[in-house]
Amino acid sequence: MRIAIGSDHAGFPLKNTLLEVLRDGGHELVDVGTDSDVAVDYPDYAEAVAVAVRCREVDRGVMICGSGVGASVAANKVPGVRAAICHDTYSARQGVEHDDMNVLVLGGRIVGPALAVDVLEAFLGARFSTATRHRRRVGKIRQLEGRDWSGERGGDAE
Repeated sequence: MRIAIGSDHAGFPLKNTLLEVLRDGGHELVDVGTDSDVAVDYPDYAEAVAVAVRCREVDRGVMICGSGVGASVAANKVPGVRAAICHDTYSARQGVEHDDMNVLVLGGRIVGPALAVDVLEAFLGARFSTATRHRRRVGKIRQLEGRDWSGERGGDAE
């Protein structure tokens, strides 16, 4: 599988652990950075992972920041990306099977390396269910992405 992986400075140590696991698993990797623990802005790396997924340069993405929250918010701003924070294997598997999640987000300060590897493997091993209810729900998500929100309740939220 071709995977884009990125992190901010807080996620950098865990990213290195996951890179090794992914390489050992035979995956083709696109490492979008960061390359150290020097402070950087997580939205830049979340965007790079998300755009690689959106443009189908990769099959899936993995993003790691301190808590996972900021990176998840940022990645989900890119249309076609369904990113979720998962700190357990059930959510990682079900996120793919039911919601067609294509970016796994982890909190480098929340999960340890062993659990992160288990969550990553659950994410990569899962496949989207083509059950009617799941396709319908993901279709509704796509409708939300495509909606013009400019006239809704006073315009864009700031």
